[in-house]
Amino acid sequence: MQRRHVLALALAAATACSFNAQAADSWPTGKPITIVVPFAPGGANDLIARLYAKEIGQELKANVIVENRPGAGGIVGAAYVARSKPEGYVFLAASNGTVTNSLIRNDQPYKDDEIEPVAMLGIVPSIIVTNPSNPASNLKEVVENAKKSGRTINFSTAGMGSTPDFVGAMVKLETGMKMETIPYKSGAENVAAVVGGQTDMTSEASMVTLPLVKAGKLKALATTWDHLDSAPDIKTTAELGFPNIRIGHWEGLYARTGTPADILDKMNAAVRKASQSPTILDALKAYSVTPGTMTRPVFVKFTKDERDRLGKVVKAAKMQPD
Repeated sequence: MQRRHVLALALAAATACSFNAQAADSWPTGKPITIVVPFAPGGANDLIARLYAKEIGQELKANVIVENRPGAGGIVGAAYVARSKPEGYVFLAASNGTVTNSLIRNDQPYKDDEIEPVAMLGIVPSIIVTNPSNPASNLKEVVENAKKSGRTINFSTAGMGSTPDFVGAMVKLETGMKMETIPYKSGAENVAAVVGGQTDMTSEASMVTLPLVKAGKLKALATTWDHLDSAPDIKTTAELGFPNIRIGHWEGLYARTGTPADILDKMNAAVRKASQSPTILDALKAYSVTPGTMTRPVFVKFTKDERDRLGKVVKAAKMQPD
């Protein structure tokens, strides 16, 4: 009986491997591949997803479309993918919030293990910005001026759990400034609030902020990443004395759990090849973005490490739900 049980398990495993291989060989079959961006158009997630979509489509010989499903700090779009069929035709272009939302929210309508990491698209430096009318020239001066005046700084974010939300939490923890975070639906909207003077500060990806800084509509105060090669005059938070304010806008593809592993590997390979195309390299270089070259196992480990690291910020800043 035991030997028959072992043989049955081995046969089932072999059948599953054969199914995965056949699924990957025939995938994609002419059906469009949808990349869901869980934020409104105009933010870093949206820009990078659209940049990659064309290159991935050429590599896979498929029509790859980008669909925006914003809301609840990325949860609406992620839930849509979590409810999709595990066939490799719906992916999520997700950011940091995907690994931290369940730590800071009690309304997540799906379980973390219902979606799984597929490929890194890129790591985008984050830049803390303010309105040009602000007399401070960097983050250190903003902190000094705020403490002297005693006023509360309004910091806009792209929603609870977004990268700007974590930057705001880190700034508050490390500087001791009086701060209130104001959530918006996307990076484009939270930046527009600073440009229009509705909020004092925000943090957004270099792809969104640098063009506005160069146009004189925003003033850069610091980058929260290790480097910003395309704008070396903008100091890092570490250089300004705040080394614990460190985070980048990373973006990666996720899929519905249960999607055949060979399909996920095939998509990962397509992303890595696309990330080395001249079109993407040239576009990303202008904003100091590190392209996605991680294998699937490496990206899986990266997301786990990020959850552990940012989970400590969640606890320290008391970002957990009541």
